[in-house]
Amino acid sequence: MRRLVERIVPGGRPGGRPLVIDVGCGTGANIAALATDYRCVGIDTSAEAIDRAGRRYPGVDFRVGLAPDDLEDCLGEARLVMLMDVLEHVPDDFALLSRLLAASRPGTQFLITVPADLDLWSEHDESFGHWRRYDMDRFMRLWRDLPVEPRLVSHYNARLYPVVRHIRRRNRRRGHSQGAAGTDFTIPARPINAMLERIFAGEARRLGRQLEDRKAVPYRQGVSLIAVLRRTTGSIEPFVKPADIASDYFDPIAGELIAAVS
Repeated sequence: MRRLVERIVPGGRPGGRPLVIDVGCGTGANIAALATDYRCVGIDTSAEAIDRAGRRYPGVDFRVGLAPDDLEDCLGEARLVMLMDVLEHVPDDFALLSRLLAASRPGTQFLITVPADLDLWSEHDESFGHWRRYDMDRFMRLWRDLPVEPRLVSHYNARLYPVVRHIRRRNRRRGHSQGAAGTDFTIPARPINAMLERIFAGEARRLGRQLEDRKAVPYRQGVSLIAVLRRTTGSIEPFVKPADIASDYFDPIAGELIAAVS
């Protein structure tokens, strides 16, 4: 993530550090990793998460609130807005993204990630309160016909996709996840963890090439999807989810699969 951010908006310039906003920042680790070279704002609806983030990373402006409403003082100045694994947590992802784009200035860039491939759906998604996983068409529909320039659109978390798919399918057959609290998260032994980190981080180079070269080949499948969008000139009227969009897969408020989906 940091290597991509540095290519999208170089940090630590002599004229001042660029402002980066992390919407849905959780406990703050992603935005705090940028704090040495950027001015950083993190916002989340969870007071508990923000309290923890503020105690762990005092150099970041953390806020409890809703975006874009509680970012009026800084959103117009932001060079980069991150929504990393956020849109799948809201019932109307079109409304959230279009409101953020409408409130930002031309030139502002957006780094967006979401979980991919409904075939990977498991108890892990339900435990995290996901409404959906995305395919490429559903993902790109979020900004279709809006004044934005896509600089990068790709799958990622791709190198271990076959392994993850196998584990998720096995967990569905077993009827439960293999990690804590209904998730697939476990911390492996340190050497294994370091190896996995290198494997995933190694995707940054290929993803980064797409920022400069439109002919660069994206990952065709992966556990997640990623986009970098540049806001261009033109007005945006925020809008709600179009009527022709298929129903979501899961309702985390009711805690049940949506019956209309097979």
